[in-house]
Amino acid sequence: MNVPLVYHPDYVAPLPPGHRFPMQKFAKLYDRLRSDGTATPEQFHQPDRPPQDWIELVHDRAYVEAYCQGTLDPKAQRRIGLPWSPALANRTCVAAGGTVLTARLALRHGLACNLAGGTHHAFPDFGSGFCIFNDLAIATRVLQAEGLVDRVLIVDLDVHQGDGTAWIFRNEPQVFTFSMHCEANFPARKQASDLDVALPEGMEDDDYLQTLDRFLPELLAQVRPDLVIYDAGVDPHGGDRLGKLALTDSGLFRRDMQVLTTCVAAGYPVACTIGGGYCDDLAALVDRHALIHRAAAQVAQCYGL
Repeated sequence: MNVPLVYHPDYVAPLPPGHRFPMQKFAKLYDRLRSDGTATPEQFHQPDRPPQDWIELVHDRAYVEAYCQGTLDPKAQRRIGLPWSPALANRTCVAAGGTVLTARLALRHGLACNLAGGTHHAFPDFGSGFCIFNDLAIATRVLQAEGLVDRVLIVDLDVHQGDGTAWIFRNEPQVFTFSMHCEANFPARKQASDLDVALPEGMEDDDYLQTLDRFLPELLAQVRPDLVIYDAGVDPHGGDRLGKLALTDSGLFRRDMQVLTTCVAAGYPVACTIGGGYCDDLAALVDRHALIHRAAAQVAQCYGL
């Protein structure tokens, strides 16, 4: 069985010329996975735009409506860091629906990947750091509301702390948030995840992977989740302009293999999102985001998913 992949053409929304958020990486990632044989057209599932009440399981209605209608005040808009447009508002909703679909497919098949997602800086009533709605939290609460899952483990390996996710689930014992991130990086004010592992600047592959191995197997045994949601941000890479860690392509791939193998071998389904990645070399950035999908393909083949 091939790994189900989730993608929608609306994942790409036009931004003003010169804007440094690499929105075009999503379409190029889709093309790369197909052209290099990692994925076939039959593996792709296209999400619908979700109903607003799904988003409101996490976010305040006034904030959701203001953002979707383009009436968010300028200060709140600047905090997000992306210029508003109807296309971007639609894209934001569709991508959240994509993570919900990815989570459903993971429960059915054991492993699934979204070609977007990981917007972990979004809080209930405001967005931040290129994150508008928190797709990790939305997927968790939708599946809980439908009775498909009870306990969820969110494994956030983006280089930045998952502050919005930590805040959203701060009082919810059925959702365990684990963030392993660079300590001296955005956000300046961290929130308290259930487990935070703050890493020093410049950490390289082996130290990073050994640190992860000290925590992940024990967490799985402790939480025993019905679903793992994995934010596979590639901004820990040494070439990322917002990173401050020093992982290589090989280190990122080994990280993804480590996470997926540890979870799948223990019988825990995993829904993957691609998280952050910021690099002026777009081809190199797309290669990095492709690593989680290549790792997923190998793990699925190894475990017969």
